[in-house]
Amino acid sequence: MLLFPLSLLLSLHSDFILTGDKGDVADYLGIRVSKHSDGTIHLTQPALIQRVLDLLGIRDGSKTHVTPVIHKGLLHSDVDGPPRKQPWNYRSAIGILNYIAASTRPDTSFAVHQCARFCLDPKLSHEQAVKRIARYLAGTADKGIIYRPDVSQSLHCYVDADFAGLWNVGDAQDPISVMSRTGFVICYAGCPIFWLSKLQSEVALSTTEAEYIALSQSLRDVIPLLNIIAELQQVFLFPTHQALLSCSLFEDNAGALALALDHKTRPRTKHIGLKYHHFRSHVTSGLIKIFSISTFDQVADIFTKPLPAVTFIYLRQKLMGW
Repeated sequence: MLLFPLSLLLSLHSDFILTGDKGDVADYLGIRVSKHSDGTIHLTQPALIQRVLDLLGIRDGSKTHVTPVIHKGLLHSDVDGPPRKQPWNYRSAIGILNYIAASTRPDTSFAVHQCARFCLDPKLSHEQAVKRIARYLAGTADKGIIYRPDVSQSLHCYVDADFAGLWNVGDAQDPISVMSRTGFVICYAGCPIFWLSKLQSEVALSTTEAEYIALSQSLRDVIPLLNIIAELQQVFLFPTHQALLSCSLFEDNAGALALALDHKTRPRTKHIGLKYHHFRSHVTSGLIKIFSISTFDQVADIFTKPLPAVTFIYLRQKLMGW
């Protein structure tokens, strides 16, 4: 969830942002900022990645992984599973990984959130999952988000949901097992500025409902961002004309698209009307435009479920530029 001032990077003079009275800005809150001659900006956190590797005892030359989580490797409470074997502080590791995921490595957001749910009583399976994330980061320590700003683009939002993905994983009596997961990323000028991977707070009754809840949740962040951009444009004179002060949202579920675009109240979905139809006036006004996208190109999939390596790498390229 990087709320890095990207809009300022795009609008203010580059020399003011990346250089100052005290010289070049090499690091900002632990984030290394590198600007290249082609206009791209690269954000990385090699020092913090090394810190978590040291904490977990992962040395140079150790085994690395191409994905941060095993395909179909969903975690559960594992109450009767074997205890942890290593003494490192689980909460400290999660804290560092969470900051990395929220700052420059959205590709690890799903994996980190999975592990963070079990800080109270981590088992060996959770310990191994944390180490896998770290080994993935070890192999990509010099990587981060590559920004290629395109001021002709407005806000874009990719949103997805995994309907009751934890069902039949672990304890079926655990209320969490029926929760769906929301994942989305908001991009400005073609650059990701805000992302999220979390379980939904109520039980969805169908895939369509889970997707619609995720869509509605993402727009709760999109709408305030649109308002902020409109206000900042008046102060900093952004090169963003009024027609671009809108958001294009991409959804891959036909049922959720129908609910979002056709403002009829249906008997089977009337129970979600008050809470999740809040954005409809913005769709009617044209401030928010909702489009269908193929599941294959749905970037938000990377935030909702463990993916096979080929799919993960493809979506990571679309999300992060490498």
